[in-house]
Parts: sequence; structure tokens; C-alpha cells
Amino acid sequence: MKPEAVKKYRPFPSFDMPDRNWPSQAITTAPVWCSVDLRDGNQALIQPMSLAKKLEMFKLLVDVGFKEIEVGFPSASQVEYDFTRTLIDQELIPEGVLIQVLTQARAHLIEKTFASLKGAREAIVHLYNSTSVLQRRTVFKMNRKEIIALAVEGARLIKEEEAKYPETHFRYEYSPESFTGTELEFALEICEAVMDVWQPTPDEPVIINLPATVELASPNVYADQIEWFSRRVSRRDAIILSLHAHNDRGCAVAATELGLLAGGQRVEGTLFGNGERTGNVDIITLALNMFTQGIDPRLDLHEINQLVEVYERVTHLPVHPRHPYAGELVYTAFSGSHQDAINKGMTMYEEAESGLWEVPYLTIDPTDVGRTYESIIRINSQSGKGGIAYVMDKEFGFKLPKEMHPEFGTIIQDLTEREGRELQPQEIYDSFEKVYLSVSQPFALKGFNTVKRHFDSADKASFADVEANLLVDGVERTLKGSGNGPLDAFCAAMKASVAGEFTLCSYHEHALSGGQSAKAAAYIEIEDAGGSRFWGVGVDTDIIVASIKAVMSALNRSCQR
Repeated sequence: MKPEAVKKYRPFPSFDMPDRNWPSQAITTAPVWCSVDLRDGNQALIQPMSLAKKLEMFKLLVDVGFKEIEVGFPSASQVEYDFTRTLIDQELIPEGVLIQVLTQARAHLIEKTFASLKGAREAIVHLYNSTSVLQRRTVFKMNRKEIIALAVEGARLIKEEEAKYPETHFRYEYSPESFTGTELEFALEICEAVMDVWQPTPDEPVIINLPATVELASPNVYADQIEWFSRRVSRRDAIILSLHAHNDRGCAVAATELGLLAGGQRVEGTLFGNGERTGNVDIITLALNMFTQGIDPRLDLHEINQLVEVYERVTHLPVHPRHPYAGELVYTAFSGSHQDAINKGMTMYEEAESGLWEVPYLTIDPTDVGRTYESIIRINSQSGKGGIAYVMDKEFGFKLPKEMHPEFGTIIQDLTEREGRELQPQEIYDSFEKVYLSVSQPFALKGFNTVKRHFDSADKASFADVEANLLVDGVERTLKGSGNGPLDAFCAAMKASVAGEFTLCSYHEHALSGGQSAKAAAYIEIEDAGGSRFWGVGVDTDIIVASIKAVMSALNRSCQR
């Protein structure tokens, strides 16, 4: 970093609380979970979810076991409003599941929010306004008294609207947005003012949500803030203290865990941490962290691959291969010493009578989340591209370049969906051969010769002249070309004579294993004149010929699109 740049920043102000209790506490039970994937997570997407995708995500969240789901911001857009109405009108909300909607403290927004909930059995109305020093000064240009008046008026309007919908049991939630950037005394004051309007009781508690809208300090500071608030708030038995951490410093999971030690009872977050900027707290990681400590997370995560598949398809966001518990590679060891330790540990676990999971390098039994120690090798419609590549490598010796995984993965995914069953390894190879190795139209190679290779010491460059015999749409053609090597010369001949313009984008090669060690495989990606990209594969005892075949494979696939 530039030395002068650091002068723009200052440490987060600390406060003295020597009698803090949270460091000596332990998490012993799961909190109330509230998914905000359909609101906070949806706002974070480049392309927000359509109504159909929202419905698919809602079903997934219900299947996982969420009892509280923030379904949107109905006053913010028509899609949000229509989605809320669809859930209610089509009776898609199961018994025991509470939907939650967010609204700002403004009259017309509150009115539309309640209209979106007409006919619901029960719902949480989540009111918020920003309270931080920075937002008050730079965005709203309002003093403390004005900010409190705004929150109180919003709370009053909510009570007023509630009376119009007697058929619905409403619960309330209030968030002093940017709580971590708000003076603690002021955060307490504004929450007390809102509760004075709502008058919560132990039988009808309100949710007070204290969000780290922007993560400004280390997790212990958030815990101190939560404990400070929890100790001082009145009617403590009439509120559910909720945490809502963002991940600007990469500490949202830790901050939430410490916040639970400090008195938090409820957690708002998203699957895999999707959310604005660096994301919300990751509920999957939080829940499975508890699971590893012998605590029932009260969420059904036993099929993590299905969660990843639906999540990636609906959000168009990838789950990182090293993501805790869910990543494609987290139960695979590449180091020989790690593999040996894991294998020995698993053998001892199978022989032990205690039933306790104690395996080096693995904090969780992969089978508890529907995974195995090694990469996925059973391929069905839920399988990932990494598992397909694993089969091609371990069973047939083809080490597909990672950049090629999505293309071939999609081909196999389509096949599994058509077949509606698990595919055997040979079926995967047969598809690979048909798509990449056997395609012979419009170009088929009959013969290839490197006529001349030479090196110019003055230019420090090599050159090659080649001659190739091809069938082009069944007609035999002889092509000649020159280039800085046999592959370049062949491509030049193809461009000049029969194929038109294309560009080589990627090239990989390796000796084949799996009983084919005398042969080599080449993988080439091309981009055609229209900007579309295609992979091709070639196999031969001569790596140059394998490369030529790979180019032709890619060109043939380009012509067949």
C-alpha cells in the first residue's frame, strides 16, 4: 500500500467494558434462523430473480427448514409485490413458516407493504431507518431528534395499518440500520422509542435487529456492542434480539458467533453468504459450524450438492470450490500425506465403537451432507462439472482443462436430465467420444505431413511448412500452409482455404493414462468469427497430430451449432 493512503483511515473507536461476559459463554442451541436470500441476497444480484426463480428459491428455503423468510421489499418494485401476493394467493406458505417483508419508515411505502400482505395468516413487518453518525451527516442531514421522530412515525403508521387487516396476525421487527456505526446510547434510545409505540410483551415480543450493515471493526467489538445493548434495553423479555452481519472485513461468521455468545437469539443471513458488497453472513457455514460442535442446527443440510445446484442456477453466482463444507474440493486432498492420514483416520473411525467422528483434516463426515471423501464420481442431474471431470480423469485418463469443465458439464447435465437417472462412467465417456472425438463433418483428416521445419538464427524464430489431406463435406482436398510451427501452419491453411477466420484461445496437452499411455491428448479452444467459443479434443500417438485433430474437432463443433 502507498504510505500516504493509510492516513485516510482511523481505527474504530473502542469502548471500555471490563465486565463483559460473552467470552466465557458457549453456544448450546441454534438460533432462530431468518433467510434474507429473497431480499438482501436478491438485491445483490446483477440480474435480480424472476418470479419463477423466486418461487424456486422459496421452496428450497422451506425444504431446508427455515421458519422465517424475508420474501422481499414489496413497496420497492412490482416483482417484489407480485411475488408476495403469489405466495399468499396461491397458498404456498406452509403452516409454521412466517414470511417477512421490509419497509422504510414512509407512509406510502408502509401502506403498500400492508396491501401486499392482505389475506396472510401471519407475517413479520420489518421497519428500518438508518441511524449511523455518517448517514445522518452525509445522507439525511438530520439530527438525532429528527431520526427518532421518523422511526416513531413509521412505528405508529404500522400500528394504524395493522387495524385494517384483522384477519392477519402481525409481528413487528425494527432495525436501526448501520447499528455498528451508531452511538450505542442513541441506538438504545431509538429502539426504546419504537417499542414505546409497539408495546411488546413476553407473549407478543418484537424483534430488535441490530445489523452490522457495514462491518467496521473486529468481531469482538460487535459482540461488545450486542452485550452492551442486551444488558440495558428495557423489556428484555419482550424482545427477540436479532443479528444481521455483513462481511466487509471477511468476519461475518465470527462476528455472528460472538454476537450469539453476547445475547443474540436470532440470525438473519443468506445461503453461502450472498448479499450486497462482500455479502451477508453465511448461514450454511454458521449452521454446520454448530453441527461440528454437536449442536443440532435445525436446518436440513444433508444434501449439500442440491443446495449448491439450485443456488447457482437461481442466482447465477458460483460457490467457490474451497467454500467451507459445500465447495467442490473441500473433501478432496491432493497432498499424498493428507490422503494417507485421512484414509487411516477413516479406517480407524469405521473400526471404533465410540461413534465419534475423529478423522485428520476433516472436521465433518462428508456423508452427513451427502458428499464423499473424494470428488463426486456418481453422476446424475445433481452432479457438478468437477465430478464429471473426475470420472474422465480417473476412469479414462482424460485430464480436461478446468476452462473446459463448464462446456462438457453442460452436455452431461443435459443428458442426465433427458435420461432421468444416474449415468455410468462408460456412458459419460461415450458422450465425450461422440461430441469431441468422433465428429467428422464437415472436416475429416486423412493425412498430415510436416514438409519442412527450420530455424532462422537471425530472427530467432522457427517456421514450418505443412501439407494436409482432408475430406471437406465428403470431397477430398489437399491444403498447404506455412506458420511458426506445424499447428500454426495448419490453422493458416484452414483459414485460407476452407474454414474462414477463427482464433486459438487455449491449448492443453498431456500423455494419456488409463491404459492408453502410448497416446497423447490435446485440448484446443477456438473462437469463431461470430465470437462463439468451442472446445475440441484430439488423440494420437503423435502430439502434433493430436493437436491438429483437436482443431478440427473444435471447427466441426462450431459448424454444427
